[in-house]
Amino acid sequence: MTQESATTSSPARLSAQTLIDLATPYLNPERRDSRGSGDVAALLVTAEGTHFFGLSIDVPCSMGFCAEAGAIGAMITARQSEIAQAVAVAFGADGEVVVYPPCGRCREFLYQIDHRNRRTEIVLGADRTVLLEELLPELWN
Repeated sequence: MTQESATTSSPARLSAQTLIDLATPYLNPERRDSRGSGDVAALLVTAEGTHFFGLSIDVPCSMGFCAEAGAIGAMITARQSEIAQAVAVAFGADGEVVVYPPCGRCREFLYQIDHRNRRTEIVLGADRTVLLEELLPELWN
């Protein structure tokens, strides 16, 4: 997980394609016996404009985690919690880059980290974004 600082104090929204392009180089699928990592890469852009990246980790005992969780860990370590934009990418069967929506656990995790994140722009494709609150329409708390 790495962090890149933005240069502006009030960051402009990046296009969905730009977010996809920034996340893609972090994909690093690796296999070690029955373990794997790097199949999915996530990018979170905070309200401050900082970029946080994370990779998925898969292990047979199901203690692994999604790429979004890795990026959230880096973000919280840097004492930030409000997310403006998010994307997760992977390589498809033909080697093309595909965009994944956050799984149910990650949707809830993004919201629980900071309730302002219900307004996070989630990239679902180069031409499609939705707000996290649209993916979590019935809040339970």
